[in-house]
Amino acid sequence: MRNKIYSLLFISLFLIAGCKEKTEDSVKANYLSFAKRDDQFTGGIKMIPITTPKGTFKVWTKTVGNNPTIKVLLLHGGPGLTHELYEAFDGYFPNESIEYIYYDQLGSYYSDQPNDNSLWTNERFVEEVEQVRKALGCDNTNFYVLGQSWGGILAMEYALKYQKNLKGLIISNMMASAPAYNKYAEEVLGPKLPKAVFDQIKTFEKNKDYTNPKYTELLFKYYYTEHILRMPVDQWPESINRAFKHMNPSVYVYMQGQSEFGITGNATLKDWDVTARLKTITVPTLVIGAKFDTMDPKHMEWMSHEVQNGRFLFCPNGSHLSQYDDQKNYFKGVIQFLRDVDSGDFKKG
Repeated sequence: MRNKIYSLLFISLFLIAGCKEKTEDSVKANYLSFAKRDDQFTGGIKMIPITTPKGTFKVWTKTVGNNPTIKVLLLHGGPGLTHELYEAFDGYFPNESIEYIYYDQLGSYYSDQPNDNSLWTNERFVEEVEQVRKALGCDNTNFYVLGQSWGGILAMEYALKYQKNLKGLIISNMMASAPAYNKYAEEVLGPKLPKAVFDQIKTFEKNKDYTNPKYTELLFKYYYTEHILRMPVDQWPESINRAFKHMNPSVYVYMQGQSEFGITGNATLKDWDVTARLKTITVPTLVIGAKFDTMDPKHMEWMSHEVQNGRFLFCPNGSHLSQYDDQKNYFKGVIQFLRDVDSGDFKKG
């Protein structure tokens, strides 16, 4: 009798493994197919109409690949930067048959750029993401958002309102509190700079002399190459340089302020804080922090425990753009998270 039970169990496991392998093979075989899509003519690009209180505008998206159960919408940073920050994903996601969607938010380079500051609110951007989701036909059986920096703020805000539509959430290199971020920059990262350099930077900011070439030079030489992207500026990837070239300064300054060294002036994000609300997020969540980030990795590790089903990914060699300067750890962790959630094997960290 016992041998018969073992035999039946073995056969069941064999059949389950066979079905899983067959499904994976099917996804891989159809990954580049446009047979069931309506965007082959444009190579996956869609200009999606977005309804706002100030009229209808269009935002740019580009879908890469097909995967019926994993569709990752990439929310770029800034605000006012572009999807180009994520072009490194081309080197990793297709090999794993992961479908992903590049997306320029309203006001960004490839989308419409209305000149109206009333549009640049967290609430309106959340509704924009929801309209993009609907237009792409995603739902909680396949829809993930991955947001880095400002995109992480947007990802958190979206999950806090619409997590019922999510299969998984990835918060990359973003704390849950702007005041805590400012404090970390001021009290931890700033003092690590040479004192004379830090004093000069603070003087420029006090005088609001943000366009002074010396101010920019100091930030790039001593701060950006340590905490934004850890490589010499002349070696920065072309995609990153292109994204910064395409930045919409109006949106960026209005929401973030003039500097990457904290959120400055009267920027609208200056007091943003959702730390008390993280515990309401139940969807599987990956929080990514990096050792040399502008954001406090300890805070981001705390975030992963504060949400109800969180996991923390630490990039020991990375900074704010750890998708570039710690790719080995970054993509291994992101891909594993997506695989675990998709298979039902996700366990919080």
